[in-house]
Amino acid sequence: MHIEFRHLRTIKAIHDEGGLAKAADRLHITQSALSHQIKGLEDQAGMELFVRRSKPMKLSPAGLRLLRLAEQILPQVAAMEEEFRAMQQGKVGRLHIAIECHACFEWLLPVLEQFRVAWPDVDVDIRPGLQFEALPALMREEVDLVISSDPEDLPGVDFSPLFDYEPVFVASSEHPLAAKPFIMPEDFQDELLITYPMERSRLDVFSQFLKPAGVEPRAVRQVELSAVILLLVASNRGVTVLPDWVVREQRTNSSYVTRPLTETGLTRRMYGATRVEDTTKPFMSHVLKLARTEPVKLQRRG
Repeated sequence: MHIEFRHLRTIKAIHDEGGLAKAADRLHITQSALSHQIKGLEDQAGMELFVRRSKPMKLSPAGLRLLRLAEQILPQVAAMEEEFRAMQQGKVGRLHIAIECHACFEWLLPVLEQFRVAWPDVDVDIRPGLQFEALPALMREEVDLVISSDPEDLPGVDFSPLFDYEPVFVASSEHPLAAKPFIMPEDFQDELLITYPMERSRLDVFSQFLKPAGVEPRAVRQVELSAVILLLVASNRGVTVLPDWVVREQRTNSSYVTRPLTETGLTRRMYGATRVEDTTKPFMSHVLKLARTEPVKLQRRG
């Protein structure tokens, strides 16, 4: 027996409407075409599916079995059709994010909270890009968005500028370097530098500041959390360099001070890397837009 979706819709319509005329109107076909469809289905089944002399028209025991099947299958088909329409309109999808910036959690979580409200049907996940190569994972479609400050010329990958930030020197207000208006690489030679647990190539203080000057700090201590880094610095246990959004509350905290790196300061840019075909998806465009605005709020706060 060959059963099609239209057969199930026919059984359901006749049961709901109680007659051929109303069911035909509901299905947007002629009554003659509907009768022909029913006869063909009954020929396949080898038995009657309706009690024809009853008003309203009733299903036979065999027809009731098909009705149960229709009530089970048709809602699933309708849900699938709606899901496909939503996919075509960019309402659903996957947003798996890899972060090459350890401190980005400070602004990314508020971004994703706003995103979740606007796009509840998009599957969101975060993978810190510290234990694997994030950009190759993007090209392999294992992740969908990479947050990075190091753009590369990669085929099929867009690097969308998000915002500029300043890596700033942070020290206890009691530290001798707190008296300086700005900090130079040689100032780190006698200092314990506290950093995130990342490769030096991914830390601005090394890649953009110390390495080009050929300067090595006295010692390096790695700490996972921004709050703990600031606590240690405020206790004069070392110095650090953090993105400006992390030290947004420094104006109201007298325990530590921030200073620019070099007289003019350093400026870095954060990017969102996506596959070219994904960049213009509505939900991707929205999360990139949020990622351009939320960090700026943090930079200005305090």
